[in-house]
Amino acid sequence: MMRILGIPGSVRAGSWNRRLLEAAVRLVPADVELVPYDGLGTLPLFDEDLERGGDGLHAVRRLHDAVAQADGLLFATPEYNQSLPGVLKNAIDWLSRPVTDDVLAGRPAAIIGATSGPWGTRLAQAELRHVLGVTGCLLLPQPRLYVRDAAAAFDARGALVHEPTRKQLAEVLAAFHDWIHLVTPVTA
Repeated sequence: MMRILGIPGSVRAGSWNRRLLEAAVRLVPADVELVPYDGLGTLPLFDEDLERGGDGLHAVRRLHDAVAQADGLLFATPEYNQSLPGVLKNAIDWLSRPVTDDVLAGRPAAIIGATSGPWGTRLAQAELRHVLGVTGCLLLPQPRLYVRDAAAAFDARGALVHEPTRKQLAEVLAAFHDWIHLVTPVTA
């Protein structure tokens, strides 16, 4: 069974991107388990002094372990001020450091995003692609998913009801499944 860790770029309980990951859980291929991560808000701000001291890094180690156990990472990011959220950048900064053995290098990753704005997280996703590329993540090049008008795509219970968006999300998930198989070395 392939395991994908879903990382929402928002810590808000009812965020569109958390809902997008919840929809993805139901749309992944049959041999995939997608597990949304729910701990970015517990990470301390990146601090090299804290990194060297080692105390208080339980949340960082929890995230590191979740990433290390995943075959791939699915990031769902909102767009804040035309960029990625600070909480997501903070997590990536921690994961790319020696204290966590840089678990991002060589890890397959894909990016999706939802917003109520007209640009559909394009700029945030571009920034995130840049940052993840620097860490050595192996990014799915296509297809991409930019959900605009998220309020219309989800119902009052948080379910993804916009059928074209559901179809696009399923296409991204199928392509990511194939991407992980393509870029992950086969072990005997």
